[in-house]
Amino acid sequence: MKTEIFWIYLLVMFVVTYLVRVFPFVVFHKKIENKYIRSFLAYIPYTVLGAMTFPAVFYATGSVVTAVAGVAAALVAAYRGKGLFTVAVCASLTAFLADLLLKYII
Repeated sequence: MKTEIFWIYLLVMFVVTYLVRVFPFVVFHKKIENKYIRSFLAYIPYTVLGAMTFPAVFYATGSVVTAVAGVAAALVAAYRGKGLFTVAVCASLTAFLADLLLKYII
C-alpha cells in the first residue's frame, strides 16, 4: 500500500515541477523586452531559494539557540563580503561552538 502512495506522490511532484519549467516556454514565444519584467524574473530563483531555505536553518541543529547563533554569524560574514564557502563555514562553526557551550552551561 505504501509503495503505491509513494509512486503517486512522485508522479504528482514530477508533473508539478515539469509544468513549472515548461510553462514559460509555452506562454512566452518571443523575447521579453520590458526591463521591469526581466528584472523581476531574474530575481525569482534567489527569492524562492531563500524562502525555501531560510526557515529550515532554524531547525537544522536541533536547538533554536544554536541555529540563531549560526544565522547571526552567517549574516555578519555575508555583510562583510565573504564568499559562500566562508559564510557556510562560519555559520557551521559558530553553531557547533554554541552547542558545545550550551552543553557545558546546562
